[in-house]
Amino acid sequence: MDTKLYDQIAEQIHSDNSPVGIDAKKTHIIIIEKLMQIEERLTRIEENFLKK
Repeated sequence: MDTKLYDQIAEQIHSDNSPVGIDAKKTHIIIIEKLMQIEERLTRIEENFLKK
């Protein structure tokens, strides 16, 4: 993973208030959002594939 991207993500999910150092809720929201984007993309790919 690109170091700059890694640092940006780490900064986004960091939490001083958490014993593990990350905001679990924010982390899960980011993961779910990315999964939804992947699902939407897959749906478009499948639709385009079936049109051929």
